[in-house]
Amino acid sequence: MKRAPIALSPDVVSFSTSRPELIVHAAYEHPWVIRVTHWLTAISLVVLTGSGLQIFIAFPSFGAKIPQEDLLTVPPALTIGGWLGGALQWHVTFMWIFIVTGAVYLGYQIVSGRYRMVLFTPRDLPGVWPMMKHYFLFKAKPPVVEPYNPLQKLAYTATVLLGVASVLTGLVLYNPVQFSGLAWAMGGFPRARIWHALAMCGLLAFIPGHLLMVALHGWKNFVAMIVGWKRDPEYAEPDMRGDWMFPRLALISCCSHRRRS
Repeated sequence: MKRAPIALSPDVVSFSTSRPELIVHAAYEHPWVIRVTHWLTAISLVVLTGSGLQIFIAFPSFGAKIPQEDLLTVPPALTIGGWLGGALQWHVTFMWIFIVTGAVYLGYQIVSGRYRMVLFTPRDLPGVWPMMKHYFLFKAKPPVVEPYNPLQKLAYTATVLLGVASVLTGLVLYNPVQFSGLAWAMGGFPRARIWHALAMCGLLAFIPGHLLMVALHGWKNFVAMIVGWKRDPEYAEPDMRGDWMFPRLALISCCSHRRRS
């Protein structure tokens, strides 16, 4: 078992198998709290976006109510709720799910110290330009020493900030009287509506890049977000990497355990 300094990477564990010449390696990258909050957040974003668009249709403008000008036309297939009242029920329900899920996620990251592995910190700043050259100028890939490179951390940190912005602006829209001070700081209710829409656009803009990174870095990243374990992580020692699919890992490790017992 290898341990990275200051918990920047999870432990890489070696598993014996029924074949003595084959040793498989995996890291427990995503504890159950991270996996549950990840998928709850994904579902919440879908519902909040669809219901938010339905709410927007009720007054499709960011300007004054009179005269009203339709800013854009939203296809009904992209909306959730059917009408304003139904959309508000969906939106408010998943607003609280989104808030609680985000609070649990951030709390766990801070308490466990995992935030250094996922979120952008000053120590990651020197690694931004080398990764940008790799992705955009097709230069050599910097050595992989952690689960997430500096650009990935920067993107994840930006989504956290956008999530906080969407919650704060959403609370103003939900109850502008109770949160009047917050509404004033945002420039008033109409401005809060604009910031709320921009936060949503920022979160939606993150999704294509996130899916692209998952595809570029391999299927095992998607599997890891379901089962927690990642087969042959890139930050493991070179001689610790194999070429078997991760789903096989659970089978052979279990078989090995039964034979030894």
